[in-house]
Amino acid sequence: MKNIAFYIASRYLLAKKGSTAVTFITWLAVGAMTVAVTAMFVIISVFSGLEDLNKDLISNLHADLTLKSTSGKTIKNLDQVSAVLGSHKEISSFSRIIEEKVYISFNGKGDIAYLRGVDSAYIKVNPINKDVFYGSYPSFKYSNEVLMENSLDNRLSIPVDSSNHYATVFMPKPGTGIINKEEDIYNKKDILVTGVFPGKDQLDNYIISPIELTEELLSLPKKSAYQIVIKLKNPENADAVKQNLLSAIGKNIEIKTKEEENAAFWKMINTEKMFIYLIFALVIFITTFNLAGAIIILQLDKKEQAKSLISLGFPLSHLRRTYFYTGMLIVISGVITGLIFGTALCYFQLYTEFFRANEVLPFPVKIVGKNYIIVALTASVFGIAISWFFSKISKEYITKS
Repeated sequence: MKNIAFYIASRYLLAKKGSTAVTFITWLAVGAMTVAVTAMFVIISVFSGLEDLNKDLISNLHADLTLKSTSGKTIKNLDQVSAVLGSHKEISSFSRIIEEKVYISFNGKGDIAYLRGVDSAYIKVNPINKDVFYGSYPSFKYSNEVLMENSLDNRLSIPVDSSNHYATVFMPKPGTGIINKEEDIYNKKDILVTGVFPGKDQLDNYIISPIELTEELLSLPKKSAYQIVIKLKNPENADAVKQNLLSAIGKNIEIKTKEEENAAFWKMINTEKMFIYLIFALVIFITTFNLAGAIIILQLDKKEQAKSLISLGFPLSHLRRTYFYTGMLIVISGVITGLIFGTALCYFQLYTEFFRANEVLPFPVKIVGKNYIIVALTASVFGIAISWFFSKISKEYITKS
């Protein structure tokens, strides 16, 4: 009986002969489900691509682990901390960083910038030297050679790698008392821009310099650090290494993983993704009412056939199952076709980059296996529920005139 119910359902869906209204509403339901599934799959794939894009954008901003002091800006017992980091088998490289806001001036123009002082090992942790598109990364032979973010350099019109053109950075001096001369207000230093790199929104207004420059401007002792950035041999072990370092180094130290450093950012991305998912889940739910309409019209159109089947001994439960199978075939057809069309659109975007967010940035797309499961399950759950609910036809409805 089960096979008979499925056979009748497949005939309702695939038969070329029959009511024009039934055929139209049935394939309209398939088409609506296809469009909804395609749209949901494409949008979720775009968000998967955005996740990878955002990871690339912040890859040079945060390391696998970042170590800071919880008692003041500078890290205490730096030699001890460095010894622990240097002997840890999971750590590939680490680098000292001092970062502060500065005022930079050139040829009558000025701006506020972030000065990030780094040591020579910094590019082993965050290979920002690979992003330099004009000029070169500082050689670290001189403390006043710096790398500057592109938009900041353009606003100030600072020539690159020109020994005749120096900009000046100003760092306010801490302290109290009467100001008698200009030197009491700030420390200043002339800098030479050796190269330019793109900020990618995450490093806008940044200047990368040797750490000696920041130590001099802040009047800090040699070998100081506000934070230490750490590169791991296996970034997946970040949480385990973090706990191990916390127990080895002791008090007054805070260590954050890359995810923890960007917790607010990733929370925002995941919240947006969840809202988009809920919106398209609602779209699919509304679309399934086309499925309800198809089942109702099928029941109305095939009422006489259903009466004949009941008279011949066909169980009511199997007649209900026939309508349920019809709804499920519509859902399965729509889901499969929608996923095929969605995959084709994603590959089209990957290879042609036809759809663009702006002139230089195409919409990122990433095809992930779990997205197929998410979309198929969402559509199937709503489809099963609607098919089951509207297949519950009563015997009185069939037998009455």
